[in-house]
Amino acid sequence: MDLEGVLADLDAAGVWLDPALTAEEIADVERRFGFTFCADHRALLELAVPVGDHWPDWLSDDEEPLRQSLAWPVESVISDVLSGDFWPASWGDAPADRETAARENLAAVPRMVPVWGHRYLPAAPAPRGVPVFSVYGTDVIHYGSDLADYLAREFLGRSGPVPPATHGIPFWSDLVDGV
Repeated sequence: MDLEGVLADLDAAGVWLDPALTAEEIADVERRFGFTFCADHRALLELAVPVGDHWPDWLSDDEEPLRQSLAWPVESVISDVLSGDFWPASWGDAPADRETAARENLAAVPRMVPVWGHRYLPAAPAPRGVPVFSVYGTDVIHYGSDLADYLAREFLGRSGPVPPATHGIPFWSDLVDGV
């Protein structure tokens, strides 16, 4: 994964890049929001911080937009559960209180961390080279085979099918596979 090359191309394409986050700033974000960036996400933020519309502002004093973005993957799945459109077989029979049961099941899946808009990477301990997920309820797809591939597709016009993921992420990859 060539993040440095992709970041140079993003800069040349007009994507605004702020200086990298320090180790202390990354640790503070992780403490405040209760997750650890996966290695690929951390590597990006240690090189540069893309800024602008739809990019998470990790250093903002207003934490609410970030909290909403962090909650979005679970809350959008809950919405599909409550509409009656979703209950995976792996959760067993649907109980009367579907919302509580769904929240309990979702508490056990890897947390998703926003990259841009509703594009997400799993939090650590995800391995290097995990795909970037587009999450909209239970409509989940891979939007890049890894972070560099995603950035090139979303912002630099790379086209063609997304290569198959080399790493599966519990629950989220199942949604991609239609399970």
